[in-house]
Amino acid sequence: MYRLLLTLFPLLAFSLISCTYAAENTHTEPTLEQKIGQMFMVGFKGFEAADTSHIRRDIEELNLGGVILFDYDVPTGTPNRNIESSEQVRNLIGSLQDLAETPLLMAVDQEGGRVARLKTDRGFVNHVSASHIGNIDTADSTRHYAALMSDQLRDLGFNVNFAPVVDLNTNPENPVIGQLDRSFSADPEVVVRHTEIYLEEFERAGVLGVLKHFPGHGSAWNDSHVGMADVTDTWEEIELEPYRMLSEGTLPFAVMTAHVFNENLDPDVPATLSRDVQTVLLRDEIGFTGLLFSDDMQMDAIRNYYGVESAIESAIIAGVDVLIFANNSVYDPEILPKGIEIVKNLIDEGAITEEMIDESYQRIMAAKERLTN
Repeated sequence: MYRLLLTLFPLLAFSLISCTYAAENTHTEPTLEQKIGQMFMVGFKGFEAADTSHIRRDIEELNLGGVILFDYDVPTGTPNRNIESSEQVRNLIGSLQDLAETPLLMAVDQEGGRVARLKTDRGFVNHVSASHIGNIDTADSTRHYAALMSDQLRDLGFNVNFAPVVDLNTNPENPVIGQLDRSFSADPEVVVRHTEIYLEEFERAGVLGVLKHFPGHGSAWNDSHVGMADVTDTWEEIELEPYRMLSEGTLPFAVMTAHVFNENLDPDVPATLSRDVQTVLLRDEIGFTGLLFSDDMQMDAIRNYYGVESAIESAIIAGVDVLIFANNSVYDPEILPKGIEIVKNLIDEGAITEEMIDESYQRIMAAKERLTN
Protein backbone atom coordinates (compact mmCIF):
# COMPACT_ATOMS: atom_id res chain seq x y z
CA MET A 1 0.00 0.00 0.00
CA TYR A 2 2.81 2.42 0.89
CA ARG A 3 4.43 1.65 -2.46
CA LEU A 4 1.17 2.45 -4.21
CA LEU A 5 0.85 5.73 -2.37
CA LEU A 6 4.42 6.60 -3.24
CA THR A 7 3.80 5.88 -6.90
CA LEU A 8 0.50 7.69 -7.20
CA PHE A 9 0.90 10.51 -4.74
CA PRO A 10 4.58 11.57 -4.49
CA LEU A 11 3.88 14.68 -2.42
CA LEU A 12 1.87 12.70 0.11
CA ALA A 13 4.63 10.14 0.27
CA PHE A 14 7.20 12.88 0.80
CA SER A 15 5.09 14.22 3.68
CA LEU A 16 4.75 10.78 5.25
CA ILE A 17 8.49 10.18 5.07
CA SER A 18 9.20 13.58 6.57
CA CYS A 19 6.77 13.08 9.42
CA THR A 20 8.24 9.68 10.19
CA TYR A 21 11.74 11.12 10.13
CA ALA A 22 10.75 13.95 12.46
CA ALA A 23 9.02 11.61 14.90
CA GLU A 24 11.91 9.17 15.01
CA ASN A 25 14.57 11.84 15.38
CA THR A 26 12.98 14.28 17.81
CA HIS A 27 15.71 13.67 20.40
CA THR A 28 18.51 12.63 18.06
CA GLU A 29 21.01 15.26 16.98
CA PRO A 30 22.38 14.38 13.54
CA THR A 31 26.08 13.71 13.35
CA LEU A 32 28.45 16.06 11.58
CA GLU A 33 28.78 13.54 8.74
CA GLN A 34 25.00 13.40 8.35
CA LYS A 35 24.78 17.18 8.17
CA ILE A 36 27.52 17.31 5.56
CA GLY A 37 25.77 14.60 3.51
CA GLN A 38 22.71 16.83 3.31
CA MET A 39 24.81 19.53 1.65
CA PHE A 40 25.44 17.43 -1.45
CA MET A 41 23.28 16.77 -4.50
CA VAL A 42 24.64 14.02 -6.75
CA GLY A 43 23.84 12.56 -10.15
CA PHE A 44 24.15 8.91 -11.17
CA LYS A 45 23.66 6.54 -14.09
CA GLY A 46 20.66 4.25 -14.17
CA PHE A 47 16.94 4.00 -14.83
CA GLU A 48 16.43 2.36 -11.43
CA ALA A 49 18.13 2.38 -8.04
CA ALA A 50 19.98 -0.91 -8.41
CA ASP A 51 21.55 -2.56 -5.39
CA THR A 52 24.97 -2.12 -6.98
CA SER A 53 24.55 1.60 -7.64
CA HIS A 54 26.59 4.06 -5.60
CA ILE A 55 23.47 6.21 -5.27
CA ARG A 56 21.90 3.58 -3.04
CA ARG A 57 24.94 3.62 -0.77
CA ASP A 58 25.05 7.43 -0.80
CA ILE A 59 21.44 7.65 0.36
CA GLU A 60 21.34 4.78 2.87
CA GLU A 61 24.78 5.13 4.44
CA LEU A 62 25.92 8.72 3.83
CA ASN A 63 22.64 10.69 4.23
CA LEU A 64 22.78 12.26 0.77
CA GLY A 65 20.63 15.37 0.64
CA GLY A 66 19.54 15.39 -2.99
CA VAL A 67 19.63 13.70 -6.39
CA ILE A 68 19.52 15.28 -9.83
CA LEU A 69 18.20 13.36 -12.85
CA PHE A 70 19.18 13.74 -16.51
CA ASP A 71 17.89 12.41 -19.82
CA TYR A 72 21.30 12.33 -21.53
CA ASP A 73 24.65 10.97 -20.36
CA VAL A 74 27.35 13.38 -21.56
CA PRO A 75 30.43 11.23 -20.75
CA THR A 76 29.18 8.36 -22.94
CA GLY A 77 27.24 10.47 -25.43
CA THR A 78 24.08 8.38 -25.08
CA PRO A 79 20.49 8.94 -23.92
CA ASN A 80 20.88 6.11 -21.41
CA ARG A 81 20.87 8.05 -18.16
CA ASN A 82 17.85 8.38 -15.81
CA ILE A 83 14.78 9.38 -17.81
CA GLU A 84 12.97 6.96 -20.11
CA SER A 85 9.22 7.37 -19.50
CA SER A 86 6.75 8.82 -17.01
CA GLU A 87 6.15 5.51 -15.27
CA GLN A 88 9.86 4.74 -15.06
CA VAL A 89 10.73 8.18 -13.61
CA ARG A 90 7.87 7.98 -11.12
CA ASN A 91 9.06 4.56 -9.96
CA LEU A 92 12.70 5.65 -9.83
CA ILE A 93 11.98 8.68 -7.68
CA GLY A 94 9.70 6.63 -5.44
CA SER A 95 12.36 3.97 -4.92
CA LEU A 96 15.02 6.59 -4.15
CA GLN A 97 12.76 8.26 -1.58
CA ASP A 98 12.08 4.82 -0.07
CA LEU A 99 15.80 4.49 0.62
CA ALA A 100 16.07 7.84 2.39
CA GLU A 101 15.73 8.39 6.11
CA THR A 102 15.65 12.13 5.45
CA PRO A 103 13.48 13.05 2.42
CA LEU A 104 15.50 13.78 -0.70
CA LEU A 105 15.52 16.91 -2.79
CA MET A 106 14.70 15.39 -6.19
CA ALA A 107 15.80 17.82 -8.88
CA VAL A 108 15.66 18.32 -12.62
CA ASP A 109 16.47 21.06 -15.14
CA GLN A 110 13.08 21.50 -16.79
CA GLU A 111 13.11 25.02 -18.19
CA GLY A 112 11.24 24.33 -21.42
CA GLY A 113 12.34 24.79 -25.00
CA ARG A 114 15.84 23.50 -25.66
CA VAL A 115 16.64 22.88 -21.99
CA ALA A 116 14.17 20.14 -21.13
CA ARG A 117 15.10 16.84 -19.53
CA LEU A 118 11.49 15.66 -19.89
CA LYS A 119 11.21 15.46 -23.67
CA THR A 120 8.13 14.91 -25.81
CA ASP A 121 9.69 11.96 -27.68
CA ARG A 122 9.60 10.07 -24.38
CA GLY A 123 5.97 10.91 -23.75
CA PHE A 124 6.31 14.03 -21.61
CA VAL A 125 4.30 17.23 -21.97
CA ASN A 126 5.83 19.87 -24.24
CA HIS A 127 7.07 22.99 -22.48
CA VAL A 128 7.88 26.08 -24.52
CA SER A 129 10.95 28.22 -23.98
CA ALA A 130 11.21 31.25 -21.72
CA SER A 131 11.88 33.38 -24.81
CA HIS A 132 8.61 32.19 -26.36
CA ILE A 133 6.71 33.09 -23.20
CA GLY A 134 8.39 36.47 -22.92
CA ASN A 135 7.52 37.28 -26.53
CA ILE A 136 3.84 36.42 -25.98
CA ASP A 137 3.96 38.33 -22.68
CA THR A 138 0.48 37.55 -21.39
CA ALA A 139 -0.26 36.35 -17.87
CA ASP A 140 -2.87 33.80 -18.97
CA SER A 141 -0.51 32.14 -21.42
CA THR A 142 2.31 32.01 -18.88
CA ARG A 143 -0.05 30.59 -16.24
CA HIS A 144 -1.12 27.86 -18.67
CA TYR A 145 2.42 26.71 -19.39
CA ALA A 146 3.56 27.08 -15.78
CA ALA A 147 0.64 24.99 -14.54
CA LEU A 148 1.34 22.25 -17.09
CA MET A 149 4.96 22.09 -16.00
CA SER A 150 4.16 22.17 -12.30
CA ASP A 151 1.55 19.42 -12.54
CA GLN A 152 3.91 17.15 -14.47
CA LEU A 153 6.74 17.68 -11.98
CA ARG A 154 4.43 16.92 -9.08
CA ASP A 155 3.05 13.82 -10.75
CA LEU A 156 6.54 12.43 -11.34
CA GLY A 157 7.75 13.19 -7.81
CA PHE A 158 10.19 16.03 -8.45
CA ASN A 159 10.26 18.65 -5.69
CA VAL A 160 13.04 20.91 -7.05
CA ASN A 161 13.20 22.45 -10.51
CA PHE A 162 16.25 24.42 -11.60
CA ALA A 163 14.11 27.07 -13.24
CA PRO A 164 13.10 29.74 -14.08
CA VAL A 165 16.13 31.38 -15.63
CA VAL A 166 16.16 35.04 -14.59
CA ASP A 167 19.27 35.97 -16.57
CA LEU A 168 18.56 39.03 -18.67
CA ASN A 169 18.90 38.63 -22.42
CA THR A 170 21.43 41.47 -22.61
CA ASN A 171 23.53 39.57 -25.16
CA PRO A 172 21.29 37.70 -27.63
CA GLU A 173 24.43 36.04 -29.07
CA ASN A 174 25.28 34.44 -25.72
CA PRO A 175 25.79 30.77 -26.68
CA VAL A 176 24.33 29.35 -23.47
CA ILE A 177 21.49 31.82 -22.69
CA GLY A 178 20.40 34.03 -25.59
CA GLN A 179 20.98 31.57 -28.43
CA LEU A 180 19.18 28.83 -26.51
CA ASP A 181 16.08 31.02 -25.86
CA ARG A 182 16.44 30.57 -22.09
CA SER A 183 15.70 34.17 -21.06
CA PHE A 184 12.28 35.76 -20.80
CA SER A 185 13.55 39.20 -21.77
CA ALA A 186 16.25 41.85 -21.48
CA ASP A 187 13.77 43.82 -19.34
CA PRO A 188 13.92 42.85 -15.64
CA GLU A 189 10.27 43.76 -15.09
CA VAL A 190 9.18 41.33 -17.81
CA VAL A 191 11.45 38.64 -16.34
CA VAL A 192 10.02 39.12 -12.86
CA ARG A 193 6.41 39.21 -14.06
CA HIS A 194 6.66 35.78 -15.66
CA THR A 195 8.93 34.34 -12.98
CA GLU A 196 6.38 35.17 -10.29
CA ILE A 197 3.72 33.18 -12.13
CA TYR A 198 6.01 30.18 -12.41
CA LEU A 199 6.91 30.41 -8.73
CA GLU A 200 3.23 30.59 -7.78
CA GLU A 201 2.47 27.45 -9.76
CA PHE A 202 5.53 25.65 -8.41
CA GLU A 203 4.46 26.49 -4.86
CA ARG A 204 0.97 25.16 -5.55
CA ALA A 205 2.50 21.88 -6.74
CA GLY A 206 4.98 21.54 -3.88
CA VAL A 207 8.00 22.26 -6.08
CA LEU A 208 10.86 24.57 -5.13
CA GLY A 209 11.77 26.86 -8.02
CA VAL A 210 15.44 27.79 -8.33
CA LEU A 211 16.37 31.09 -9.96
CA LYS A 212 19.56 31.05 -11.98
CA HIS A 213 22.33 32.07 -12.51
CA PHE A 214 23.40 34.59 -9.85
CA PRO A 215 24.72 37.28 -10.30
CA GLY A 216 23.90 37.07 -14.02
CA HIS A 217 25.04 35.01 -17.01
CA GLY A 218 23.11 36.79 -19.75
CA SER A 219 25.91 39.04 -21.00
CA ALA A 220 28.56 36.34 -21.38
CA TRP A 221 30.20 35.56 -24.72
CA ASN A 222 31.21 32.03 -23.77
CA ASP A 223 29.88 28.99 -21.94
CA SER A 224 30.97 28.13 -18.39
CA HIS A 225 30.31 24.45 -19.13
CA VAL A 226 33.43 24.43 -21.31
CA GLY A 227 35.59 27.16 -19.76
CA MET A 228 35.66 30.29 -17.64
CA ALA A 229 33.06 32.87 -18.67
CA ASP A 230 34.47 36.34 -17.96
CA VAL A 231 31.72 38.97 -17.82
CA THR A 232 33.87 41.74 -16.35
CA ASP A 233 33.41 44.01 -19.36
CA THR A 234 29.83 43.06 -20.24
CA TRP A 235 27.94 42.56 -16.95
CA GLU A 236 25.63 45.36 -15.78
CA GLU A 237 24.13 45.97 -12.36
CA ILE A 238 20.64 45.78 -13.86
CA GLU A 239 21.17 42.01 -13.97
CA LEU A 240 20.66 41.97 -10.19
CA GLU A 241 17.18 43.49 -10.42
CA PRO A 242 15.20 40.23 -10.73
CA TYR A 243 16.80 38.99 -7.51
CA ARG A 244 16.19 42.28 -5.71
CA MET A 245 12.56 42.48 -6.80
CA LEU A 246 11.74 38.86 -6.03
CA SER A 247 13.52 38.96 -2.67
CA GLU A 248 11.20 41.80 -1.67
CA GLY A 249 8.19 39.53 -2.23
CA THR A 250 6.82 36.57 -0.31
CA LEU A 251 7.10 33.76 -2.87
CA PRO A 252 9.47 30.94 -1.87
CA PHE A 253 12.41 30.25 -4.16
CA ALA A 254 16.01 29.15 -4.11
CA VAL A 255 18.95 30.52 -6.09
CA MET A 256 21.68 28.85 -8.17
CA THR A 257 25.12 30.40 -8.49
CA ALA A 258 26.87 31.23 -11.76
CA HIS A 259 30.38 30.06 -12.65
CA VAL A 260 31.15 33.47 -14.14
CA PHE A 261 34.17 35.63 -13.38
CA ASN A 262 33.46 39.31 -12.77
CA GLU A 263 36.45 41.32 -11.66
CA ASN A 264 34.19 44.18 -10.59
CA LEU A 265 32.53 41.95 -7.99
CA ASP A 266 35.49 39.75 -7.03
CA PRO A 267 38.96 40.12 -8.57
CA ASP A 268 40.10 36.65 -7.55
CA VAL A 269 37.48 33.91 -8.03
CA PRO A 270 34.29 33.16 -10.03
CA ALA A 271 30.95 33.99 -8.46
CA THR A 272 30.22 30.47 -7.16
CA LEU A 273 33.37 30.60 -5.03
CA SER A 274 33.05 34.21 -3.90
CA ARG A 275 31.82 35.23 -0.45
CA ASP A 276 31.64 38.82 -1.67
CA VAL A 277 29.11 37.73 -4.30
CA GLN A 278 27.09 35.01 -2.58
CA THR A 279 26.98 36.30 1.00
CA VAL A 280 27.79 40.03 0.97
CA LEU A 281 25.88 40.84 -2.23
CA LEU A 282 23.11 38.21 -2.42
CA ARG A 283 22.32 37.72 1.25
CA ASP A 284 23.44 40.91 3.01
CA GLU A 285 22.67 43.55 0.38
CA ILE A 286 19.82 42.00 -1.63
CA GLY A 287 18.30 40.24 1.37
CA PHE A 288 17.91 36.72 0.02
CA THR A 289 17.37 34.25 2.89
CA GLY A 290 16.60 31.00 1.08
CA LEU A 291 18.51 27.98 -0.09
CA LEU A 292 21.58 28.55 -2.26
CA PHE A 293 22.66 25.88 -4.75
CA SER A 294 25.95 25.83 -6.60
CA ASP A 295 25.89 25.23 -10.31
CA ASP A 296 27.49 21.90 -11.20
CA MET A 297 30.87 21.79 -9.48
CA GLN A 298 32.23 19.50 -12.21
CA MET A 299 31.77 22.00 -15.03
CA ASP A 300 34.95 23.07 -16.78
CA ALA A 301 34.83 26.58 -15.33
CA ILE A 302 35.47 25.08 -11.89
CA ARG A 303 37.12 21.73 -12.60
CA ASN A 304 39.79 23.06 -14.96
CA TYR A 305 40.88 25.87 -12.64
CA TYR A 306 40.38 24.55 -9.10
CA GLY A 307 40.90 21.22 -7.41
CA VAL A 308 37.90 19.53 -5.79
CA GLU A 309 39.09 20.34 -2.26
CA SER A 310 39.79 24.00 -3.07
CA ALA A 311 36.45 24.39 -4.85
CA ILE A 312 34.46 22.82 -2.00
CA GLU A 313 36.25 24.96 0.58
CA SER A 314 35.67 28.20 -1.33
CA ALA A 315 32.03 27.40 -2.12
CA ILE A 316 31.18 26.70 1.52
CA ILE A 317 32.97 29.85 2.67
CA ALA A 318 31.11 31.76 -0.05
CA GLY A 319 27.81 30.66 1.50
CA VAL A 320 26.65 27.86 -0.80
CA ASP A 321 24.26 25.47 0.99
CA VAL A 322 24.00 22.63 -1.54
CA LEU A 323 26.97 21.52 -3.64
CA ILE A 324 25.90 19.91 -6.92
CA PHE A 325 28.06 17.19 -8.40
CA ALA A 326 25.97 16.18 -11.38
CA ASN A 327 28.35 13.44 -12.56
CA ASN A 328 27.47 14.44 -16.10
CA SER A 329 30.67 16.14 -17.23
CA VAL A 330 32.94 13.60 -15.63
CA TYR A 331 31.69 10.61 -13.67
CA ASP A 332 32.92 9.97 -10.14
CA PRO A 333 30.85 7.44 -8.17
CA GLU A 334 32.98 8.19 -5.09
CA ILE A 335 32.36 11.95 -5.06
CA LEU A 336 30.10 11.91 -1.99
CA PRO A 337 32.40 9.94 0.36
CA LYS A 338 35.31 12.02 -0.95
CA GLY A 339 33.37 15.23 -0.43
CA ILE A 340 32.33 14.40 3.12
CA GLU A 341 35.93 13.56 4.01
CA ILE A 342 37.16 16.78 2.43
CA VAL A 343 34.70 18.87 4.46
CA LYS A 344 35.59 17.08 7.70
CA ASN A 345 39.29 17.68 7.06
CA LEU A 346 38.66 21.34 6.29
CA ILE A 347 36.89 21.68 9.65
CA ASP A 348 39.75 19.94 11.45
CA GLU A 349 42.21 22.30 9.78
CA GLY A 350 40.15 25.35 10.75
CA ALA A 351 39.59 26.36 7.11
CA ILE A 352 35.82 26.24 7.61
CA THR A 353 33.72 25.97 10.77
CA GLU A 354 31.00 23.66 12.02
CA GLU A 355 28.82 26.76 12.32
CA MET A 356 28.93 27.13 8.53
CA ILE A 357 27.75 23.54 8.17
CA ASP A 358 25.00 24.08 10.74
CA GLU A 359 23.72 27.19 8.97
CA SER A 360 23.43 25.38 5.65
CA TYR A 361 21.94 22.29 7.28
CA GLN A 362 19.23 24.36 8.95
CA ARG A 363 18.34 26.06 5.66
CA ILE A 364 18.19 22.71 3.88
CA MET A 365 15.95 21.17 6.53
CA ALA A 366 13.72 24.25 6.57
CA ALA A 367 13.29 23.99 2.79
CA LYS A 368 12.44 20.29 3.06
CA GLU A 369 9.93 21.03 5.79
CA ARG A 370 8.21 23.65 3.61
CA LEU A 371 7.95 21.17 0.76
CA THR A 372 5.88 18.84 2.94
CA ASN A 373 3.31 21.44 3.98
